[in-house]
Order: sequence, then C-alpha cells, then structure tokens
Amino acid sequence: MTEERGGMVVYWRPGCPYCMKLRLRLRFSGLTYTEVNIWRDKDAAAFVRSVADGNETVPTVSVAGRALVNPSKRQLVRAVTEHAPHLLPAKAAPER
Repeated sequence: MTEERGGMVVYWRPGCPYCMKLRLRLRFSGLTYTEVNIWRDKDAAAFVRSVADGNETVPTVSVAGRALVNPSKRQLVRAVTEHAPHLLPAKAAPER
C-alpha cells in the first residue's frame, strides 16, 4: 500500500545507521509499511529532497501523505495512530 492510499513508506539508503535502527524497530512493531531505497529510485530521492530542505535526509517516512524526516519510532506510531490507524497491528485476542 502506498502513501497515496493511506499507507506508510520508509525511504532509506544503504549504510545509513539511522535507517538501520528505524527499520529494525519497525520490523518488530507489527506496522504495515513499504521500504524504498532512494539510491535505486530517483523519484523517491526527489521526494525526500522535496520534504527535507533539498537534502537526501533519511530515514524519511511518509504516513498517509504526511512526511516525517528522521522520525523516532514513537513519532511514527503517533502519526499512524492519528492519520492511518488501519496500519496498526491487530490486537491479539486474549487467551482463555
């Protein structure tokens, strides 16, 4: 699901320690998202520059069309909760 349809996209690049940290945390979060390597996708790099004052600052994340530059996991969860709650993991049913 792309950000145009209310999704979340994580823009990253190889070798970026901040990207690695955020991507690892997101993998265990249960959130639904797509990853895009800005070194392989020039349109993605252009998007990142458009929201990061002309810089290719990563990670940059788009949540339902709202860009966050170098966000924390907490900021992302807050943005998803507010703008794209359908991306949150389903709550596990209580055990009986």
